Order: sequence, then C-alpha cells, then structure tokens
Amino acid sequence: MNIQLSPRAGFGLVLAICLALLGVAYYSQFGLGLEPCPLCILQRFAFIIIALGALAGVIHGGRGMLRWLWAAIIFGGGIWGVVTAGRHLWLQHLPPDQVPECGPGFDFMLEYFSLFEAVREAFTGSGECAEIDWTFLGLSMPGWTLIWYVVVMLITGLALSRKQS
Repeated sequence: MNIQLSPRAGFGLVLAICLALLGVAYYSQFGLGLEPCPLCILQRFAFIIIALGALAGVIHGGRGMLRWLWAAIIFGGGIWGVVTAGRHLWLQHLPPDQVPECGPGFDFMLEYFSLFEAVREAFTGSGECAEIDWTFLGLSMPGWTLIWYVVVMLITGLALSRKQS
C-alpha cells in the first residue's frame, strides 16, 4: 500500500487530530466533570506543542528545510507525551498498596514552585494520577493519548517521507 501525503496535508491532519483531542479533554473536564490530574495536564501541554508545530507547518506549507523544524517540534511534543502517558499508565497499574499519596494540584504547584519544580513534581505522580475515572474499549485516557501520540508522529513521518517536487 502506497500512501502519498504531502507535508502540508500531513501537518493539517496532525493539527486537526490535536484540536479534536484537546476538545475531548476539555469536554471531559468541563462537560463530564472529570478533573485532570497533573500528568493529564502535562499530556495536554504535549498536544498543544504538537498542534503549534503542525500549525506552523500548515502556515509555512511544509516545503524546504523549515518543514524539518516543524516536524522536530511535533516529534519533541510526541516523545514528551509518550513518556508522560507511559508514566501515567504505570501509576495506574501499580498495586493499591504502592500507589503514592495524593499531592497538590498542578495549579497550586505552578503558583508556589518554579516551572521546573512543578513539572518534576507532577511527573513523579500522585494518588489521583493512579485513579481511572474513564475508559473506552478497555483503555483509560492515558492509554488512548499514548496511541494518539504515536499516530501523530507516524503521520508526520509519512508526510515528510514524500519526495518534494
């Protein structure tokens, strides 16, 4: 199967996916009342970074050497997302006696800690990150985000693999 996807179309598809997933995240929070844990918020940041790289690729057109910069931003956000979602899934699958205690919310951490300390503290995870409040087809939200990070990186790689005319 030979799939041809131009860089601009690939960046546009990645942007549309990220905007849709961020929409689902915000609907889950404000429509369904599911409060995001610190790792959920870090995963949203990854999708925002990916979306910004894809938006730049759509605006620029995906031609020339700059397309590699936009792709690097997408891959950087994707790798950040994979690592964060993987950590989140690991916490969710810990035995109950090994789950860490609940910590402060990410808003609190940003207010009282430096950005680096807040991210480090959020990444260590807490008890609320181990809770599974939502599933679809047997996967929790971080399981789905992990899949989507891989999908957007594959789409980007596929779009970049097309020979430029």
